Amino acid sequence: MATQELTPVSAMHPAIPSPIPATMRAAVYRGINDMRVETVPVPEIGPGEVLIKVASCGICGTDLKKIHTGSHSAPRIFGHETAGTIAAVGEGVTNFVIGDRVMVYHHVPCNDCFYCRKKTYAQCPVYKPAGVTAGFEPSGGGFAEYVRAMDWIVRDGGVVKIPDGIPFEQAAFVEPVNTVLKGIKSLNIEPGDTVLVIGQGPIGILHAALAQKAGAKVLTSDLYPERHAIAAEFGLRYPIHAGSENVVERVKAETEGRGADMVILAVGGNALIKTAMQAVRYGGKVLLFAQTQHGDAIFDPADVCMDEKTLLGSYSSSFDIEPEVEELVFGGYANGFDLTRLISHRFPLEKSIEAIDVASNPSASSMKIMIEHGAHGA
Repeated sequence: MATQELTPVSAMHPAIPSPIPATMRAAVYRGINDMRVETVPVPEIGPGEVLIKVASCGICGTDLKKIHTGSHSAPRIFGHETAGTIAAVGEGVTNFVIGDRVMVYHHVPCNDCFYCRKKTYAQCPVYKPAGVTAGFEPSGGGFAEYVRAMDWIVRDGGVVKIPDGIPFEQAAFVEPVNTVLKGIKSLNIEPGDTVLVIGQGPIGILHAALAQKAGAKVLTSDLYPERHAIAAEFGLRYPIHAGSENVVERVKAETEGRGADMVILAVGGNALIKTAMQAVRYGGKVLLFAQTQHGDAIFDPADVCMDEKTLLGSYSSSFDIEPEVEELVFGGYANGFDLTRLISHRFPLEKSIEAIDVASNPSASSMKIMIEHGAHGA
């Protein structure tokens, strides 16, 4: 069924062309380190589905790993931190209308299987396949002009309306904030705890800010002073300059020699697991958040056994906490949690290959990289 046969595009939203074009531009993954901006068909939607005209899409570290490691077959269109406007609705869709401003999750759990009953949603067999696509094998699709959200994504809460006054760029952070808050909650932080966050890219700053909201004293470690300056805008006041300070010694100096109650590893690099285990106190917890590639890691198993240090992981989002996430992102925009401050670079879709290159080679001046497909204001 062609999109043109569905509910017609409303003239009330001038950003959406009418009729919907047959083709669009997209950044297509063609193989390891092979990304190309191409013309592809606009996805056709069916009953229960919606078509979204993308406004903003953040580049996530997991997108980069897929591009650079060949973990996924080609061709694909990646991008899953997506916000935009409903351009068409399929038969039976009653909770969205053309012109609604939304963000979309590319994964939604079934809420019924063994893993969902155990609240391990990211392991649900329905959750694992992406339900949002711009064509080819569904892979998020946000690096394109339009994405199709499949019926179970629309039906089960994967499409979230953006309140008036909230920019698309802020809304695009809903998915990453959910993943971060899920990890923070797994630590059961108590007021007065000391938390070390290793890495102060956008995800590290989000971890640190949310750990601080939970009542912790938060130490932040990074090589770049420029990133500590951005972290300070979120009230983070205990920077450790990893290029010139011994992180473990500094953490112990801040904790009467014990070490941090929790350490969050928010940067890739398995060698840092050992540093994290050394920086955490006896009986403390180390959270792996950025270790999404298979490999081997070396750490002292006696740290886990005799010293009773817990090594745990957290991956992807949790729909149990979605109302809290929306309040953080939407309610926080004008109240000290303006996440657009984390954006360092904005690229149009035609320059998305350059955007991916900047994101793949982080520097002191790079933070969150956004691909903008249209206006990014409210």
